[in-house]
Amino acid sequence: MDVGDLGTILGVWAHPDDEAYLSAGVMAMAARAGSRVVCVTATRGELGSLDVHRWPLETLADVRMVEMAESLDVLGVREHHWLDYPDGACAHVPETDAVARLAEIMADVAPDTVLTFGPDGMTGHLDHQTVCDWTTKAFDQAARPRARLYYATKTAEFDDRYAWLPIHRQAFGEGPPRTPERDTDLAYRLSDEIVDLKVQALRAQVSQVTLLYEEMGADVYRDWVGDEWFVLAATA
Repeated sequence: MDVGDLGTILGVWAHPDDEAYLSAGVMAMAARAGSRVVCVTATRGELGSLDVHRWPLETLADVRMVEMAESLDVLGVREHHWLDYPDGACAHVPETDAVARLAEIMADVAPDTVLTFGPDGMTGHLDHQTVCDWTTKAFDQAARPRARLYYATKTAEFDDRYAWLPIHRQAFGEGPPRTPERDTDLAYRLSDEIVDLKVQALRAQVSQVTLLYEEMGADVYRDWVGDEWFVLAATA
């Protein structure tokens, strides 16, 4: 499907950088096409330090707020909402509160397309799984007629291509999701120009991306983030 056909897009994610890894290409292409793109982030990622000496936990939330603003600016995304739930503890947030807040945002934005994690959370992270559950329930309550809910996935072919790379297995684990590419409902091999934007947006999130980028090297990293896939979860 052409990105322009996705209409107004609402992405709902758990931590800063989830949106960039899983949907930066779609967001950048949609913004360039003149579509409205809105992003929601459940937490400020205050526990996600990869090096506590360089990025101490005490100040990490503030760091990641600035990083994410810069990242979204690269992509041309101007609308962003923080839910301000605690990192690592989304499962302990009252579900009715979180679902109601997301339903309110959905009713206001009236998206044609909602993007989020699948029930597996992509990496098995409990915050990711919880955000999927919230978003799905909010979609059931508040989606406009004919709106579509998509879950991010990765393909078996992608896993096989990077089976040699230990950090790939560390990032995604050994389990789901693994969707055969023929069974994905949205599959985008990003153009060189859009991959460049995506890498720039990711690298703006310095605290999260620097070590991974340096370990992989520029060429491998660029190829690694060059595809985005989604499966259709629901239609209103």
